[in-house]
Amino acid sequence: MYSLGLVSHLAFALLCVGLVACEPGDGRSVWRRMSSLNSLNETQLFLYDTFPQDFLWGAGTAAFQTEGAWDQDGKGPSIWDHFTHSQHIRFGNVTADSSSDSYTLWHNDLAALQHLGVQTYGFSISWPRLFPNGTVGAANKKGLEFYNRLIDSLKKVNIEPIVTLYHWDLPLALQLKNGGWKSESLVEIFNDYAAFCFQTFGDRVKYWVTIHNPYLIAWHGYGTGMHAPGETGNSEAVFAVVHNLIKAHANAWHTYDKHFRKLQGGFVSIALGSHWIVPGKGNMNPVNVERCQQSMEAVLGWFAAPIYGNGDYPAVLKNKSHGLIPFFTEDEKKHISGTADFFAFSFGPNNFRSALAKSGQQASLNMRQALNWIKLEYNKPRILIVETGWFTDHKVTTEDTTAIYLMKKFINQVLQAIKHDGVDVFGYTAWSLVDGFEWQYAYNSRRGLFYVDKNSKEKTRIPKTSALFYKQIIKHRGFPGREINQPIRGQFPCDFQWGVSDSTLQVHLTPSSPQFTDPNLYLWNITGDGGLHKISDVKLKTRSAQCTAFSAIRNHLHLVRKLKVDHYRFGLNWSLILPNGDLSAINTEALTYYRCVITELRKHNIKSLVTLYHPTHHHHLGLPVSLHSAGGWLNRSTAHAFRDYADLCFKELGEWVGLWITVNEPNRLSHAYNASSSDTYTAGHNLMMAHAMAWQLYDKHYRVRQHGLVSLSLHADWAEPANPYLPSHAAAVQRFLQFELAWFLEPIFRTGDYPTAMHHYLREKNIEGLSQSTLPHFTDKEKKIIRGAADFVALNHFTTHLVIHQRQNGSRYEHDLDVNLMSDITWPSSPLGFSVVPWGIRRVLNWVKANYGNVSLYITANGVDDRSYTDELRTFYIRHYIEEVLKAHQQDNVNIKGYYIWKLQDTHVPQFGLFNSHYYKSSSKASVQFYSQLVTSNGFPSEKQVRSCEDKDKQKNCLLCAMILERKPLLFFGVCLLIIVALCISVPLIYQRKRRKPY
Repeated sequence: MYSLGLVSHLAFALLCVGLVACEPGDGRSVWRRMSSLNSLNETQLFLYDTFPQDFLWGAGTAAFQTEGAWDQDGKGPSIWDHFTHSQHIRFGNVTADSSSDSYTLWHNDLAALQHLGVQTYGFSISWPRLFPNGTVGAANKKGLEFYNRLIDSLKKVNIEPIVTLYHWDLPLALQLKNGGWKSESLVEIFNDYAAFCFQTFGDRVKYWVTIHNPYLIAWHGYGTGMHAPGETGNSEAVFAVVHNLIKAHANAWHTYDKHFRKLQGGFVSIALGSHWIVPGKGNMNPVNVERCQQSMEAVLGWFAAPIYGNGDYPAVLKNKSHGLIPFFTEDEKKHISGTADFFAFSFGPNNFRSALAKSGQQASLNMRQALNWIKLEYNKPRILIVETGWFTDHKVTTEDTTAIYLMKKFINQVLQAIKHDGVDVFGYTAWSLVDGFEWQYAYNSRRGLFYVDKNSKEKTRIPKTSALFYKQIIKHRGFPGREINQPIRGQFPCDFQWGVSDSTLQVHLTPSSPQFTDPNLYLWNITGDGGLHKISDVKLKTRSAQCTAFSAIRNHLHLVRKLKVDHYRFGLNWSLILPNGDLSAINTEALTYYRCVITELRKHNIKSLVTLYHPTHHHHLGLPVSLHSAGGWLNRSTAHAFRDYADLCFKELGEWVGLWITVNEPNRLSHAYNASSSDTYTAGHNLMMAHAMAWQLYDKHYRVRQHGLVSLSLHADWAEPANPYLPSHAAAVQRFLQFELAWFLEPIFRTGDYPTAMHHYLREKNIEGLSQSTLPHFTDKEKKIIRGAADFVALNHFTTHLVIHQRQNGSRYEHDLDVNLMSDITWPSSPLGFSVVPWGIRRVLNWVKANYGNVSLYITANGVDDRSYTDELRTFYIRHYIEEVLKAHQQDNVNIKGYYIWKLQDTHVPQFGLFNSHYYKSSSKASVQFYSQLVTSNGFPSEKQVRSCEDKDKQKNCLLCAMILERKPLLFFGVCLLIIVALCISVPLIYQRKRRKPY
């Protein structure tokens, strides 16, 4: 452990919590801009574009991590050899003595590089392999031959070497004799070593890196003791090491500049590593911005400020170091400033896994912002990324799926920085080429693009899936093609249904006026107090409430009408209508209320799509208590009770309802019965039978008279293989779709039985002893009832998942699928974590068409949670998802009939609703206007394509018709009054005429 004294000095210097004056630089503007950036702005979304033609793609390694042969052919020991040999417990009794054996198998590394198609290879020279004692004299012949051979072989295949002189493996002799980097004597010793390398290899090496990530050398090597030489407890030594490293680099640069540049024409830099940090909870106030700035200055700026700035340390470090930080003389500042021909940048896990606390700040893997900070802070340098990538667990071999998405994120952020921000990045180095010894983590983590089994004799380089992905990126120079994101212009058919969906509609039976329920008579202001005073002994006759009397219905209708939709989907409350679960007690008031909702909607040309059963995950799953107590959907009697309930609703409401959904998302409701897969499949079985019996009932007794359509709605998120290079992931996607969608679609729309794929997969798992799950059996009679028992396919789609194949043992539904779900970190996401992937809805529509023919399709729920005041995420979501639906219609000929957005109104806090809850005065959100305009336009017409749907518009615009329907009682009274007045006038006239008539 490192001492408290070190922490007390360095914590202040490296955390920089307090506010102090800082050196000039515009790096702070990166965080300031973040507060005003919209994550859905085109410049912030994943960028489909390519890198410049001359962009350098590469891979890198470090000598100690991969070369092995630690004591062969005259190589001397390094401080890391000694560190790993003497710290057996720390490293789990493993060393890097042989590691990946790149010293012997360098030709295999070369083949791996050619397989990737890279233009550069970053590797380090092992200082003790050339000079076992550290000081320059006669070089080790075998070591010299090795590096010459490697460089020559790279040049032959047109791969540019990027050579690092020092990647942490200091000759042990220099540590024991001189004290390592604590000693200023190493400045000149390193310069001699650098000069030798420039002289020996410089005719073939264009890019040089003097020292790799000096921050970690000082901080972990002499502060925390996590790196060799493992020293702790001397905070002054940490600052001295930094001081000497900077001077060593500067001297080496000047040596190259003075003696070699003119002849060799190369470039020299130092690889600086850094994290990136943002204020906690996104609070971009000036104090937090300053803390973030100081954190960057204390890590990256510790070295970058002297080299790329004025030759001196950042003020924040000098002010907080309590005099421990050494001073540069004015001559030294001039000597150091400007000693880099490009900015060599390292952005990897070693910079993020530091032991530093963040003091309210949080680490961020946003390389784009880090690159922008470098650009703004250090006057737009040319940047070469010499190390980037992430780690995987040592148990991961070639299927490194998560590494693919981190690589995708990092590379795209670099592309965004180049294209959108004008950052001058000219190369990218994936780390590492092969698996090796990962410093303090030994072999417990892997970072290679190629898998190497350290225990095998051959140590074959096997490409991981991340290598295949990187190869594809290099081949295409990035991410060409925008076909999946292209906007579309056009309109939907005139009979296309535009709707809004809701869950179970709450019944509010109290009318808005007391005249319907209060029989008392009142006098106003008889005492001058302005109040109503009841007259005793006088009772008036009350009447039942009319539909127009329910203020809740009026308010609800007001919200629906604002959207300009022609359909409203809502659910009935089964347990309210039939509190006993059967027909022994019928809540006629509730039925009257629902009838009022439907008829009042029709007065405004808004039709209803009614869901008979919209389950909830509370209140007995929305079931009547008696049915829930009897086992719910595990009991077949519940299906028969549902048929009776459906019969009642069809009879009482069917005259005004053209579209019915029997059960909402039975493929998700069944998961509530998760004690075992047997329960899940039984519940699904009974739900399917309940639906089929209700459909058959409607078809036999009501369809001819009511002309309605009946189906059930399924939760239908799309899925993609998490790893596109693994057949097992592609198979897992198909299995996911079979178990999620085909589970219900196959019996209804094709065979009358469960999918063959489900039967076969469960049977295989039974045989292997991994599951006891079986699917229920349909009798021949049941198959006849189920097959064809739906008039359309209704899908509720919200997001897209990435699917991983993972074999599981157990007899539960989630075990049977053998899948895990993940998300692409480059996809936008909602506050609840739903990935926004518009093209997913098009793909699920096409999947249904491909498997079940040209069946009528309805999107009965589609939406996203958005808690922001601006509602930008929801507006983005609506636009792009409906664009994909239009593509499915126009380009794929999918028989899509309607789209219903989810949902009308929030229940409590802002979430999925287009309108806020009544706690927020039911105010409309910004997306209301956007959606209503889209509905009015019937899609996305161009100026030349505008097509009016005359019949539909006439219906919508028949204001007189709507007014007559809405004011029917008043108009009837007016007509009666006119008739009475006419009679009153005509009777005297007739009488007078009769008196004048002679007899």
